[in-house]
Amino acid sequence: MTIEATLTSKGQTTIPKEIRDSLRMKAGDRMTFTLMPDATVVLRLKNKSLTELAGTLYKKGRKPVSLDQLSR
Repeated sequence: MTIEATLTSKGQTTIPKEIRDSLRMKAGDRMTFTLMPDATVVLRLKNKSLTELAGTLYKKGRKPVSLDQLSR
């Protein structure tokens, strides 16, 4: 998906609606920008709290793993 946006004189831009919708972005979401050596910019959303991620890796039949086991 390639969509253009324009940079204002104040250095601001609007993230196109198609992108916001596909990423489920909403007002107040935080993001980071990482500039790669080849001039590619990676945008990462920071809109999930740790508590919202709880259970996302759940798989039926998988045994729970303690934090001690994870850090090994």
